[in-house]
Amino acid sequence: MLELHIVGQGPLKFSPAQLIIAGWTGRDRAAVEHHIRELEALGVRPPASTPCFYPLSHQLLTTAAELEVPRAHSSGEVECVLLADADDLYVGVGSDHTDRQVEAYDVTVSKQMCAKPIGSQLWRFDEVLPHWDQLRMRSWRSRNGARELYQEGSVASLLHPLTLIERYGQGQPLPVGAVLFGGTLAVKAPLGHGDAFELELHDPVLGRSLRHAYRVKALEVAA
Repeated sequence: MLELHIVGQGPLKFSPAQLIIAGWTGRDRAAVEHHIRELEALGVRPPASTPCFYPLSHQLLTTAAELEVPRAHSSGEVECVLLADADDLYVGVGSDHTDRQVEAYDVTVSKQMCAKPIGSQLWRFDEVLPHWDQLRMRSWRSRNGARELYQEGSVASLLHPLTLIERYGQGQPLPVGAVLFGGTLAVKAPLGHGDAFELELHDPVLGRSLRHAYRVKALEVAA
């Protein structure tokens, strides 16, 4: 059970039933293909088709302010998150925190290895649907005492949420209890581990933001 809050409406006790991470969700197909080739050169196996959807354990979802991970090989990334409740569809901000070393040989396992942080504040999706493409995402990474802008850009560079839902469900709506991560932006700094990450989804039309921040604790693992 996740204790969440709908902005302007009140608390929501959300029971996740499934977690889906959407990948390769860029609207520019040429850019997506170029990125696939870049990662393939690093040993990451390309997807069979795009976008692709990784089903993960919903128990990975957390609103905690600290993540425990094995070794310092993982990093976060800002994403819009859709949550389907019995009464409505909501949007939040989250991080598809992933083990980058494992990603080189198994993308699904790399994603399953790390918890998926999400912010506790949500918007009703229909409040932002009319101006969706004006929303902006940003993330910051802190490591070795320095904080830097890690990602920044418009959600318009990614497939629209309704398109993702249609592709995932083959025309059916998101099932109740489903949580769908909608993809992320290119990084502005070298991809890699951080001691902490901050996430923001900003709505310039309604003048508000969803935010979340979390620390990363690398556990001591026996050699």
